[in-house]
Amino acid sequence: MGKTALIVGASGIVGSATAELLVREGWTVHGLARRPVEQPGVRPVTADLQDGTATAVALADIHPDAVFITTWLRQDSEAENIRVNSAMVRNLLNGLSKPAGPRHVALVTGLKHYLGPFESYGQGALPQTPFREEQGRLDIENFYYAQEDEVFAAAIRDDFTWSVHRPHTVIGKAVGNAMNMGTTLAVYATLCRETGRPFIFPGSAMQWNGLTDMTDAGQLARHLLWAAETEGAHNEVFNVVNGDVFRWKWMWGRIAAWFGIEASPFDGTVHPLEKQMAEDEPLWRKIALRDGLAEADLTRLASPWHTDADLGRPIEVVTDMSKSRRLGFTGYQSTDEAFFTLFARLRANGFIP
Repeated sequence: MGKTALIVGASGIVGSATAELLVREGWTVHGLARRPVEQPGVRPVTADLQDGTATAVALADIHPDAVFITTWLRQDSEAENIRVNSAMVRNLLNGLSKPAGPRHVALVTGLKHYLGPFESYGQGALPQTPFREEQGRLDIENFYYAQEDEVFAAAIRDDFTWSVHRPHTVIGKAVGNAMNMGTTLAVYATLCRETGRPFIFPGSAMQWNGLTDMTDAGQLARHLLWAAETEGAHNEVFNVVNGDVFRWKWMWGRIAAWFGIEASPFDGTVHPLEKQMAEDEPLWRKIALRDGLAEADLTRLASPWHTDADLGRPIEVVTDMSKSRRLGFTGYQSTDEAFFTLFARLRANGFIP
């Protein structure tokens, strides 16, 4: 018999890419979301994970071999991030706690494990790069740690295996996602082309000149599937990136060229996108109406605040994947091609002109 998966956050960047992969691989895929969207081959499950009783009812007849947790809810403070997001994981795993419960649970977190939460992002004493999995938790509260602890506790209780996946900034397609650099840059480039404004790198000199890496959603999906199906990868934490490194001083020109615009020379100062794009909602609605785009609400496509946080870091960020390589994961994705593939997909699906 085929395998069954439950993807939590199935309509998001990571969840949708994972769903596409598992459907192609012949899995029966259930996609849980507060407001499920139609996805080929995915059986929608409507549930608000903040409601434990309703979550248990929604999951009563679902018996997944593997669960992939790819969602979170942003709150106004880290204390609230911890309270809400740990409760969501706890309610989910309590709802699956039954004799035919999952065999494996995969949790997607990220490099804030090493860099700290939004309130103290990239501040204080940070581990040296490249980041390695054996570098422990920072001495600060972090909702990623709280999510992990819920998975670890449920795994002991219900005897399933687990894996934790820490991507760098994820490149992929989703609408209404809180952390979406690829689409944000596509919208920004489109606005610059439309208005003749300079295509200005919004971040720090360190990010412009230093080495960095990223994670394509498809690469992460392949990593999730590999860990679920590989015994040696069970009960392990993993970094997961594309496998290449680059400098933004090179990538910025590549992105500009794709959109047929000039990259503005970097002047050494930070120009946040949140400020550059603050007045652009009416203009985007005008462009969307003129060109018949699929989404006229700029706030559902772009997340300038998150892109600013990533590109404004004061330290070089490079991620080590040796652990995955030693255990047999050989996936690789060129980062510039990941951007170009996303841009082409956004255009084909009518999200950018």
